[in-house]
Amino acid sequence: MASSSKSDGQLNIEGNTIQVTSLDKILYPTMEINKQTYLQYLIEIKSVMLPFLKNRCLTVKRYPHGMFDDFFYQKNCPDYAPSFIETFQQDDIRYIVCNDLSTLIWLGNQLALEFHIPFNKVTSVCPTEIVFDLDPPSRDHFSLAIEAALQIKTILDRLELHSFVKTSGNKGLQIYIPLQENQFTYKDTRIFTQFVAEYLVDQSPDSFTIERMKNKRGSRCYIDFLQHAEGKTIIAPYSLRGNDEGLVATPLEWNEVDQQLTPLKFTMDAVLERLENQECPFMKMDAVRKKQPFERILKGLLKQKNG
Repeated sequence: MASSSKSDGQLNIEGNTIQVTSLDKILYPTMEINKQTYLQYLIEIKSVMLPFLKNRCLTVKRYPHGMFDDFFYQKNCPDYAPSFIETFQQDDIRYIVCNDLSTLIWLGNQLALEFHIPFNKVTSVCPTEIVFDLDPPSRDHFSLAIEAALQIKTILDRLELHSFVKTSGNKGLQIYIPLQENQFTYKDTRIFTQFVAEYLVDQSPDSFTIERMKNKRGSRCYIDFLQHAEGKTIIAPYSLRGNDEGLVATPLEWNEVDQQLTPLKFTMDAVLERLENQECPFMKMDAVRKKQPFERILKGLLKQKNG
């Protein structure tokens, strides 16, 4: 990095010059993570993070003064964005599409700490995966998310559906079911997600709920199937979160999901070390898309619904 001062410099990435500023700014005081450390994380994580951002309309959560101060969500690409930033117009919003490291680092310099993505690509209105968001009331109830995840995994295994799991980077877990692209609508997937969520609640009403109002959930884990819809987003794999510990939304192997699991272990440094020793579990997603028997399952549910 060519530096003009202690806290400013330039990065030349993929032929694009990116001005980086305030590199010594502290973003996560508890973890002593400054902006330079964060940008270095994005550089090191690029090969596993970018595939999940590719061709997706991006919503970022920006923390101009670090995570301990005000934040805002940004959908529209700002007018001052450099010319190499790719965009996609949808209705009245000009979204950023983060397909390369240059864009990722530019966003990082803008202190976009959270990257939220939709379930479909810009090339299609059909989702490329089904996602269940398992949201306990607090980290103290994380065991409920584990219990829900394992019960859903049992259901999916019986249906012969390949599934993947990640931490939310905060207090929950998220289960992914990759689908063959351009095959199923959000209306199709809603039939399935609602069936699974309602079944789970029916089996364990004291542990799980589909109640949308937080003040009515009590200490139960919210099985959020409504979030999987057109226009909705989910935190991207390997995105940091705006919490004190700078936790990362981290893909897991299913054998890691047990009652000893805690989201607190997945810090930025821990995730980088983890990837030095093992492949990202989500890298197997594309290999199973066409093997998923979702069409058969959907037909069965529709027959049951209409019967």
